[in-house]
Amino acid sequence: MIDGIWWLVILFAIIVALWFVAKSRGAKAGEKHGSTKSKNTVQNDALQKTSALLKQYFPDYRVTRKANHLLISKQGKKMAMITIDKKIAEGQRRLGDVPVINYHRVPSRAQLIANLQDAE
Repeated sequence: MIDGIWWLVILFAIIVALWFVAKSRGAKAGEKHGSTKSKNTVQNDALQKTSALLKQYFPDYRVTRKANHLLISKQGKKMAMITIDKKIAEGQRRLGDVPVINYHRVPSRAQLIANLQDAE
């Protein structure tokens, strides 16, 4: 039979081993714990840049920011929805009456002009 002290030594060894496993799988040097840069952050940055571009060059359109897309409206009427997602094919599709325009990166001013004219 194993004495009580040996059970404590075994328990301590298991705790140390689990701590080393957790430490090796944890955040790397220079990163904050639990905040690795995700794809969603990259998409949000691209949506933010697209929103600023729309507000700068299209002042008559109202831009509403949602979690994964921008909703473009003009005079209270929904004109288009803009998404940035590399998993979906680039181009247009419809969601009811509203065209959904997907880009893989921040669109240029010419792309926005062409797609918003098509949406009207």
